[in-house]
Amino acid sequence: MRRCGGLSDAQPATPEAQQVADEVKLQVEEKEGKKFEVFTAVEFKTQMVAGINYFIKVHVGNEEFLHLRVFKSLPHENKPLSLSSYQSSKTKHDELTYF
Repeated sequence: MRRCGGLSDAQPATPEAQQVADEVKLQVEEKEGKKFEVFTAVEFKTQMVAGINYFIKVHVGNEEFLHLRVFKSLPHENKPLSLSSYQSSKTKHDELTYF
């Protein structure tokens, strides 16, 4: 059982993880100043806080990957997903860690 605040183990991306990545894609593109033709979630971890932090490894073409940290608020707050942070210049083998 995962304790509150700790990161889950990495697991292959699910449709939900892809949906989370898709919902913040425009925010990432604005910050990077470019459009991504490929934006495929490949792996993710979660962290239970007052909501959920998603840590998602996203393939963006060639051998390039991004790590996203996306916050999903509690359902009753009815807020959109927010891109908390991201890391660029990642590789397929870089481990998802807290950032």
